[in-house]
Amino acid sequence: VQLQASGGGLVQAGGSLRLSCASSGLRTRDYHMGWFRQAPGQEREIIAASRRSGGNPYYADSVKGRFAISRDNAKNTVYLQMNGLKAEDTAVYYCAASQFVNWYMAVGYKYWGQGTLVTVSS
Repeated sequence: VQLQASGGGLVQAGGSLRLSCASSGLRTRDYHMGWFRQAPGQEREIIAASRRSGGNPYYADSVKGRFAISRDNAKNTVYLQMNGLKAEDTAVYYCAASQFVNWYMAVGYKYWGQGTLVTVSS
């Protein structure tokens, strides 16, 4: 199983980026998919999650209204559209997959991508 995150980079505050997470060896339709981030000196946190059955996604309060998670199960790819970026969004972003019942919680995410760095300049 491999999750390949991409799309990070340097962007000015207020700008947008779209992250992609391509899966090989894992069918995204069978998994809850989540995006996490870890800023320097801080713990990794879940910021968005999408249930395998569909329905409303989960968003952390810090990104609600600015970020949007989506998936294309035919392509085994999950996306994170990030708008209105702020300096405090600077972090390494990871995608992950879970089959755990509490899909909106960090625990239970078993498969992880390698991370992509997002840097927001103010």
